[in-house]
Amino acid sequence: MSHSTLAPVFTGLRFGLHTLLIGLAGFTVVRAYVVSSPAATWTLVMGIAFVAVYLAGAWAARTQGESGVSRRGDAVGWIAALTLLWAVLMWLSPDGAYLVFPLFFLYLHVLPGRGGVAAIVVTTAFAILALGLHLGFSVGGVIGPLVGAGVALLIGLAYRALRREAEERERLVAELIRTRQQLAQTEREQGALAERARLAREIHDTVAQGLSSIQMLLRAAERDTPEPGAGYVRLARETAADSLADTRQIIRELTPTRLGDGLAPALHRLGQEQSDRASIPVEVSAEELDLPMGTQIALLRIFQGALSNTIRHANATRITAELTRDNATVSLVVRDDGRGFEVSSAVADSHEADSFGLHAMRERLEQLDGTLTIASAPQQGTTVTARLPLLTGSEAAS
Repeated sequence: MSHSTLAPVFTGLRFGLHTLLIGLAGFTVVRAYVVSSPAATWTLVMGIAFVAVYLAGAWAARTQGESGVSRRGDAVGWIAALTLLWAVLMWLSPDGAYLVFPLFFLYLHVLPGRGGVAAIVVTTAFAILALGLHLGFSVGGVIGPLVGAGVALLIGLAYRALRREAEERERLVAELIRTRQQLAQTEREQGALAERARLAREIHDTVAQGLSSIQMLLRAAERDTPEPGAGYVRLARETAADSLADTRQIIRELTPTRLGDGLAPALHRLGQEQSDRASIPVEVSAEELDLPMGTQIALLRIFQGALSNTIRHANATRITAELTRDNATVSLVVRDDGRGFEVSSAVADSHEADSFGLHAMRERLEQLDGTLTIASAPQQGTTVTARLPLLTGSEAAS
């Protein structure tokens, strides 16, 4: 719990327990000398032994905690030794009864569950008996240890609840950090792809188109120009052709590899690859569409995410994908016959790792003014529908 915001609280509680136990042990020894108890020397010896065993166990627990090694048997032996020393100290001096209170917390920590409660009951009974034999049985001698045991149980339960809450909070914080890192990485990748696609479109619409026009004009001029001027025109045309080829090569390199020959072949290849890898039939129905590069990239990533979620979680035996287009939108529909899920629960539990893929797909589409629709129910399969508006202008021309 070193990274928990509640770590100072736990540290303070442990320090308080150390101080309380050592202080009460010192009080018992000093009290024995103050009242001139005949067993004062033995009380001093047992008090020192009690504190020494306690500090040795606390140091060993701290060392084992830092190294990640924990020995349950050693902890039980340690608490048993402390209990035995306390019983002897209690038998020598009635003031040793005060030490049972910090021992209650140790029982609850070292012996979780019924074992800790049983140890508290036994030591409480022993404290009442020892006080009665030393000072005579009285209401205060019975009520005192019982109240101490009850308070220790309540505080111990509150401590456990606080610790569980801190552990859960740490888990959620760690998961949030991982999710933010994944989202940031996805956004960086999407930004890089979008910028590459933008550059490809700009080069295509400006440099490539200009070189193509220059080449056509020089070809026409070559036919009407006599020698030796025609040779210079021919050389200029060939230079323009070489530059156009280089420009198209740059455009191809800026375009995602899978989309080199269009979205439909990329969807078919991805479906076949996943089918071969997971042994689940993936049927893709997609006609070649003239779409902006940003739209193609988004739909390809949506298909990748939907396939990944289905293969990992749906336990499906068949997956289908259909790419269609109408006058205003292009749609990608991915269906499976898997076990399905409660869509409302998945959206509500947005911090879960399984829901992050859906969240990422939805954000990718929203950045392009698109929508993601999920239809699913337990044992009814799942249908994921991604819709994107068609763009016009220079982006559509690319």
